[in-house]
Amino acid sequence: MNKLAKKKQRQQQQVKPAKQVEEGNSLSDQLSSDILAKLKETKNQLVSAEQEKEEERQAQLAFEKIEKEKNKSFEELLDEYGFGNSSKF
Repeated sequence: MNKLAKKKQRQQQQVKPAKQVEEGNSLSDQLSSDILAKLKETKNQLVSAEQEKEEERQAQLAFEKIEKEKNKSFEELLDEYGFGNSSKF
């Protein structure tokens, strides 16, 4: 019996809780904070992705504006700067 008692005592000492629960916090509170942290991280990732998309869109618009300006005809440029309707000639 002495060996059995010692074995049981060792088993009880080896069993420790997987997570120490702080005083005043329950497992559900810790779980909620873990989920909340993951949600915040996901939100930050989505915001970053949205900002990248917006920057890409702005860059594309700037590129298209430059290309459009390059491809304007001489007549369009005269009209744009107010010289198209004047009849000096």
